[in-house]
Amino acid sequence: MADSQDPRVAVYLDFDNIVMSWYDRVHGRQAYSRDRQRIAEDPTEPEIAERLAKATVDVGAVIDYAASFGSLMLTRAYADWSSPVNAIYRSQLVARAVDLVQLFPAAAYAKNGADIRLAVDTVEDLYLMPDLTHVVIVAGDSDYVPLAQRCRRLGRYVIAMGVAGSTAKSLAAACDEFESYENLPGVERPTKPQRTRSRRASAPSGQAASESVSETADGERGRSRRSADADAKARAAERAAEEAADAAEEAEDDESGEDPREAATRLLQRALQLGDRGDSEWLHASAVKSHMRRMDSSFSEKAIGYRSFNDFLKGNAQIAELEESGHERLVRARE
Repeated sequence: MADSQDPRVAVYLDFDNIVMSWYDRVHGRQAYSRDRQRIAEDPTEPEIAERLAKATVDVGAVIDYAASFGSLMLTRAYADWSSPVNAIYRSQLVARAVDLVQLFPAAAYAKNGADIRLAVDTVEDLYLMPDLTHVVIVAGDSDYVPLAQRCRRLGRYVIAMGVAGSTAKSLAAACDEFESYENLPGVERPTKPQRTRSRRASAPSGQAASESVSETADGERGRSRRSADADAKARAAERAAEEAADAAEEAEDDESGEDPREAATRLLQRALQLGDRGDSEWLHASAVKSHMRRMDSSFSEKAIGYRSFNDFLKGNAQIAELEESGHERLVRARE
């Protein structure tokens, strides 16, 4: 019989959300929306099949991460399992004892069906199983913020998992802990997708003028030189607008203009300043890390290139002084 003091974990996956978000992460912003019709019509089309294969979600990595918090009492995944995109995951989900909740294709008025069903089931489970200690929400929508807040008010430790760039910051802030899917062990980080220009945007700058000349040579003699010049200018303006839109989208794809390492350094500095209020100026490194996670649940030293929190502290020696004695690690703000 399991020890009643062991952590007991419930996992809820908004499966459509994680599949679409990872597809966009691998192939570029709004890629799934652009390919949705082709995916629905024939997912076995060679080009689409290749794109789907590159954006395959590692379900095992998600479940193994959730299991690191304690014994999995229940794991539910919400999606339309008749859809070919989701159906390819059914066998491995069933093999991991995941309960597949069928959501039939919803009408426009019920487009948030997965969010509502997941939230209702979660709250019901918390009352039916008061011994649950942890709730893992695998999704990225800000719609789940009230759910995360309710779970915390009921005394549960809440972990959110989503795809970087597609997860609402408000959801990460509403949870005790946040983990990015691409930081899970075994998940390969995607390279930044190549941005494809439209043919019109990538055409040589003189193409519009040459097209108007050829059209004139082919018999459009009634067209005046002035209108041809105006047409060329309009096409050039359209190219410039498309290029500006691409540049704006590239800037937006950077998620934020802030360097993650600089943000983590500032977070450490605040944690040291706020923790230095007791009788001793030395703080346990584990307590400092816990404080940082409470201030920003998305903090992870591994996500910014450090193997351990101690390495992170050593990498910020300009603001943090580390003292190691035996198994004890103490840190204080450097004067």
